Order: sequence, then C-alpha cells, then structure tokens
Amino acid sequence: MDRNLFFTLGGLSGMLSVLLGAFGAHGLKDRVPADLLQVWETGARYHSYHALALLATAWAITRWPDARAAGAAGWLFVGGTLLFSGSLYLMTLTGQRWLGAVTPFGGLLLIAGWACLAWVGWKG
Repeated sequence: MDRNLFFTLGGLSGMLSVLLGAFGAHGLKDRVPADLLQVWETGARYHSYHALALLATAWAITRWPDARAAGAAGWLFVGGTLLFSGSLYLMTLTGQRWLGAVTPFGGLLLIAGWACLAWVGWKG
C-alpha cells in the first residue's frame, strides 16, 4: 500500500513542481520582486528533488518491504515538502516574510527523510 501511495504522491508532486515552477517563471515574473521570485524558484527546485525522493521511497519499500524506516522517509518527505516548499510559495504570494521561519522545519524533515532512506540501505 505505501509503495503505491508514495509512487503516486511522487508522480503528482513532480507534476505539481513543474506546474508551479512554470507559473513562477512565467506568471509571477512581472508581479513579484526579483528576490521573492528567487524564493519561489528555490521552493520549486526542492519540490522537484523531493518528488524524486518519493519515487525512491516507493522503490525502497519494494526492495526492503519490512523496513519501516522507508515508510517513515516517505512521510517525512511529504511533510518536509509541504513545510519547506509550501512556506516559500506562500511567502512569495503573500509577501509575508515571517513565513521564512517555517522553512527550516521543513528542511529538517527533508534531512530526516534522507537519513531514514540511508538507514534502510545500510541495514538492507
């Protein structure tokens, strides 16, 4: 179940990251200051990376079905992407720079997700 869920979420997240990246490049270019446009681009870039991480998680669950850390990695990637990229998207759209204080918490979740995947491979 988790394998299918994380593969689906990875595909949808990848699609959304491309759509949001294109929206930032074309739809926001003349509407937000350059520094906030760069913030948006950072969010889209990390969003894309972690869409791929969700696909890797789905593969890890297939390869090591008993490794609970693989499922944990997937949920950490989902939560981390929402907090990290989501806070950057919202900051760009609203101009509320205090949202940047949320971003590091998302980053910590993403780091923890990678640590879980590394653990799964190590324990293999």
